[in-house]
Amino acid sequence: MTTEGEKATVAAAATGPAPKTAKRAMVGRLSWGLADQAASSMSNFAVGIYVARSLGPAAFGAFSLAWVTYGVVLNVSRGLATDPLVVRFSGVPEAAWRSAVARSSGTALGVGTSIGAACVLVGLALGGSVGAAFAVLGVVLPGLLLQDAWRFAFFAAGTGQKAFVNDLVWGVALVPALVVAAHVGTVAAFVLAWGASAAVAAGYGWLQSGIRPDLGGARGWLREQRDLGYRYLVENVSLSGASQLRAYGLGAIVGVSAVGTVRGAELLLGPFLAVLMGLSLVTVTEAARVLRRAPHRLGTFCLLLGGGQAVGALLWGGALLLVPDRLGDLVLGGVWHSASQLIVPVTLSVAGAGLGTGAAAGLRALGAARRSLRCQLFASACYVSGGLGGAAVGGTVGSAWGVAAATVGSSTVWWLELRSALRAHHQEPIREVRTS
Repeated sequence: MTTEGEKATVAAAATGPAPKTAKRAMVGRLSWGLADQAASSMSNFAVGIYVARSLGPAAFGAFSLAWVTYGVVLNVSRGLATDPLVVRFSGVPEAAWRSAVARSSGTALGVGTSIGAACVLVGLALGGSVGAAFAVLGVVLPGLLLQDAWRFAFFAAGTGQKAFVNDLVWGVALVPALVVAAHVGTVAAFVLAWGASAAVAAGYGWLQSGIRPDLGGARGWLREQRDLGYRYLVENVSLSGASQLRAYGLGAIVGVSAVGTVRGAELLLGPFLAVLMGLSLVTVTEAARVLRRAPHRLGTFCLLLGGGQAVGALLWGGALLLVPDRLGDLVLGGVWHSASQLIVPVTLSVAGAGLGTGAAAGLRALGAARRSLRCQLFASACYVSGGLGGAAVGGTVGSAWGVAAATVGSSTVWWLELRSALRAHHQEPIREVRTS
């Protein structure tokens, strides 16, 4: 729910708020965004580490396939439901925000229910540990997507503290769920523990917002937001779909254990990957505010955002190279030995993605959906080609280096498109924020 201070900030946007006040407000919102991402990162990291140590490389690979599939479905939901929400309903009057949130959260719930049913059928057809993981994933998808939708809604309203509390609730509920799953000792049990705890947080988000998800309003939402939503859908799915194709292809070329190895290496960069996955919670809304108040500063904002993430990822990766094997074994168990060989290429991948995300936030704020779609399709094609081509040539390590080269190269394309979009915007400003 929008606070009175947030309403005043929105009302003052037309006349131009004092620079110091605007900067303090931005720092406050970004701080809650960082706190929320820290909570989300810790939850994801804990799940990955706990499952890796409990199941071993092969079973962890099966869990990772379900995790990657969730990433695809999550991006479907974000493209259709919550990405248009943060672009068009960030900092708007409360009545407009509540109406939009009801329909966007209903859309997310509908996506989870429909795709979840398909996952259950696929899982039952596959059988085995992979099939069981997919079947359970289908059951928990509605709760997972609804929880994510609340986070976007709170950041669009400028109340990031509510998103932070919601992620804390998920983390607290996750602890006993993982303990129970460890006693069962199956991949399906861990997927259920992860998803059921998210459903608890989703229910709490309903209480926090006081808004009931409107499933019936999903069709109207999709129709109203189709100019952005369907392009964002293709863009998001191409991103997560590329990860899924790379994971499936790597499993076919090298083996399922290779998928677990890559996931283990990514876990070591977990804090930065979690930030990248959830950047649109904070950065798109802030970029939209910068665009409205000081359009000439949008490029600088995006550069600081992307450059800061890239430098942070490189520093973290450098520190990981100094971790002794004894400590690595304590964290990842049997996955550490193979995952540690991928630290350098995975670090470069995350740094390149972080740099590109700064430009992507600017394109989203500008509503330049065609440009961002072109960039993402190009980046996804490079990602799949590099990942699978590298796997064919050099196995798991080759795949990691292929992805690193693809990610660093495609970040250049993002920045070229942002520069062109900024020039076009200065010539003919485009109004993308709606209040009704």
